[in-house]
Amino acid sequence: MNLIDHYNELYKDAVQKIQSDDYELDELIDSHTDNRFGITLLARPDKNVKKKIQKFLEKLKQIEPEQYYYPTSDIHVTIMSIITCYNGFNLHQINIQEYIDLIQKSINGFSKFNIEFKGITASPSCVMIPGFPQNNNLTQIRNNLRNNFKNSNLQQSIDKRYKIQAAHATVFRFKKRLNDKETFLKTIEQFRDYNLGSFSVDTLELVFNDWYQRKKQVKTLYRFKLE
Repeated sequence: MNLIDHYNELYKDAVQKIQSDDYELDELIDSHTDNRFGITLLARPDKNVKKKIQKFLEKLKQIEPEQYYYPTSDIHVTIMSIITCYNGFNLHQINIQEYIDLIQKSINGFSKFNIEFKGITASPSCVMIPGFPQNNNLTQIRNNLRNNFKNSNLQQSIDKRYKIQAAHATVFRFKKRLNDKETFLKTIEQFRDYNLGSFSVDTLELVFNDWYQRKKQVKTLYRFKLE
C-alpha cells in the first residue's frame, strides 16, 4: 500500500463529505451506557510528538470547542485490534496469558522501528495524524499476528471491520454539527504539511480498552519490548 496516496484519498473524500454536511456524528462519546470493550495491541508516540499534536488541536478548539479532542494520555497508534470493541466483552471471557504468549511469539526477533508523523488526514467521522513507518517491521509483525491468531482457537476479530495497513493516530471526532465549517476546513488544510516529527516504537502495549481508548477505561495487560 502506498500510504501517501491512501491518506490523500481519505482526506479528499472526507473534505467532500464535510462540505456537503455528510459527516458522521459519534453519539456515544458522552454516553454513560456505552459498554463496548475489546483488547488492542498499540504503540504510543513520545512526548515531543504529542506536544505538536496538541498544538494542532488547540487551533481546532478555538474554532470548534464542542467537538471531541483526544487528550495526550489517549493518543496512540493501533498495531492490531485483537478483539474489536463490542457490547458486553470483559476479560473473564479470555485467558490473558494465552494472548500474551501468542503476541510474544509473533514479535520475537523484531527490533524497534520509527514512525514519522506528518500532515493531517481525515475521514467522515474523525481527524487523524498520518503515520509513516520507516521500515517493514510493522507490516511483518501484523502479518505474523494475523497468521498466528488465525491458526489458534483464541477469540479474536482481526481484520473483521477492515484490514489495518496504515499507522495513523485518531485525534478528533465529530460529536456535534460544525459551527464554522469553512474555517474548520481551511484550518486543517493549513496543517496538511505539518511536520510532527518521528518517534521510536520500542514498546508495544496490550490493553483492555473502550472504543475511545480513554485512560480511565484502559487497563494495561502487558508491555512487550522491541530491542
